[in-house]
Amino acid sequence: MKRTVKVIATLLIVIVAMGTTSLEAKEGKIKVNGICGMCKNKIEKTAKAIKGVRTAVWDAKTRDLTVNYNEKLTDIDRISEAVAKIGYDAGDIKANKDARAKFPNCCKNENNATHSSDQGCSK
Repeated sequence: MKRTVKVIATLLIVIVAMGTTSLEAKEGKIKVNGICGMCKNKIEKTAKAIKGVRTAVWDAKTRDLTVNYNEKLTDIDRISEAVAKIGYDAGDIKANKDARAKFPNCCKNENNATHSSDQGCSK
């Protein structure tokens, strides 16, 4: 009988914990002005480095960074600020000019580059 009570109690704790975790998970999208595969790697790596970000995927065609994150640990503004700090406009937050100045020339001029999912810019 005691063993049955312990098993039921453990199951209840697990179920409650799973429910709480799923409530904390949130998905958001941020427009990020990257261009190429190099940009994709930098943007995703930066977002994933933020505590609480579970996944980060940037789409070169739509320029959307889709993030899944724990809203108790971070939020869209923090993620946007981190991406802007490395040189990309992220949502309403403008890119850090010093970081952007260090980009390869092709990544500085969005109108003069083609999109590539796995390489740097090409003219």
